[in-house]
Amino acid sequence: MFPQPAPSASPGVRLGILGGGQLGRMLALAAARLGIPCHVYADRADSPAFEVVRHATCADYADETALARFAESVDVVTYEFENIPDAAVALLERLRPVLPGARALATTQDRLSEKRFVRGLDLATADFAEVSSRADLEAAVGAIGRPAILKTRRLGYDGKGQAAIREGTDLDAAWRAVGEAPSILEAFVPFEREASVVAARGADGTVRPFDLTENVHRDHILHTSTVPADVPAAVAGEAMAIAAAIGAGLDFVGVFAVELFVLPQAAGSRLVVNEIAPRVHNSGHWTLDGCTVSQFEQHVRAVCGLPLATPRRLGRVVMTNLIGAEAERWPELLAEPGAALHLYGKAEARPGRKMGHVTRLEPFF
Repeated sequence: MFPQPAPSASPGVRLGILGGGQLGRMLALAAARLGIPCHVYADRADSPAFEVVRHATCADYADETALARFAESVDVVTYEFENIPDAAVALLERLRPVLPGARALATTQDRLSEKRFVRGLDLATADFAEVSSRADLEAAVGAIGRPAILKTRRLGYDGKGQAAIREGTDLDAAWRAVGEAPSILEAFVPFEREASVVAARGADGTVRPFDLTENVHRDHILHTSTVPADVPAAVAGEAMAIAAAIGAGLDFVGVFAVELFVLPQAAGSRLVVNEIAPRVHNSGHWTLDGCTVSQFEQHVRAVCGLPLATPRRLGRVVMTNLIGAEAERWPELLAEPGAALHLYGKAEARPGRKMGHVTRLEPFF
């Protein structure tokens, strides 16, 4: 008989992570739990993810030599944010698998292509129009009406790169507010509540969604995520079906989030797709303490070719972001019974900056 290979005590995969923010940090921590070493590549020396990994590269995303060395040190590459330069992704894909793939990234990097993709799946979105000039904006407002939201097609997040168009809003000022950049005008959606589905999809097409999450924003930044969302079971089921359709349409591998508007009961279709995030998502942070598997571990499993877990929620969960100086409450939060505190290791607490989060769980038992 031929000698049998020794069993492996870990998956034996080396994971590269593009981006060194809190999402990269939590991905690396989840990977470490599975015995998977990570190499983080980011362009800022103070990146929080650098603190939790042995291998790190601080270099520009246009540095081809550094990118090539990074790729050679890992088996697969993933990313924690979607605004990665196309050239960097193209270079890395020639050397190693990059998951989620370039198609998913390109579609979701651009709000216009994303909206067209979602409509192509026969899913509901807000009415929208392409805006490439001041004249386009005038025409779009005439067609869509007010109120509406003008958003840059690329790079905007947490309310950045947006301008509200209300009665009396000066269009010249709104156009300047978005830097006169290629944009999209979206009709206002009279929603009852905001929700999101965070789901993992494997290379074999297996989809494992987490429970529908209800979200509350303050100043365009996520404030709380509550699970389960206060919606009928049929609406939650529809949300899961929407996520599955989007994941299949993008041939997605990894964790992604679909942000949704829930319309009042009297409306026909009750769910409208707002945005897609091709990565782990802020509204999924509750899974770290409120579920048998976190969104971060599921993403690591998916991109490394490991079996996906079946998520089981442990109770009613509320996750609250700590923005700016709110993180200075850490002593009282550490002392609060039942509160799970996560701080991201950022050096400076600036207004509007996500510094950490706290999760509160009411167990089923």
